[in-house]
Amino acid sequence: MKTLEPGDQVPDFAVKDQDGNTISPSDYKGKKWIVFFYPKASTPGCTAEACNLRDHYKTLREKGYELLGVSADSARRQSNFRNKYNFPFPLLADEDREVINAFGVWGPKKFMGRTYDGIHRKSFIIDEEGKVERVIDKVKTKDHAAQILEEQ
Repeated sequence: MKTLEPGDQVPDFAVKDQDGNTISPSDYKGKKWIVFFYPKASTPGCTAEACNLRDHYKTLREKGYELLGVSADSARRQSNFRNKYNFPFPLLADEDREVINAFGVWGPKKFMGRTYDGIHRKSFIIDEEGKVERVIDKVKTKDHAAQILEEQ
């Protein structure tokens, strides 16, 4: 599976968020946006990453960015995650992996000597035209907002 790269157009999708609202790229037309993929809601690394983005949300918005979190968790799990930590951005419940596969972030991973398929933690910075500007492959969960802002 090919991961989207800078210059690629974001493919169209329509997936529900934690509250059952359908989200698609057309919602972000004319806006800069960040799609961050994380393996599983409420796990330590994913919580650290999402909380870091929440804590810097005002700055990211001042720089013109909208945020969208994506994992294969159910809407209920995403809703619990969002409510527990007061995230001001939507979390897609991509249980069918429509967006995950479209962005190419599903594939083999290694953990404690075991290989399995899962979501790779990556973020995509997308311009107002829906084109990928930048991909962050090595996400620093505790300092992700700085990674996004440092290379504007």
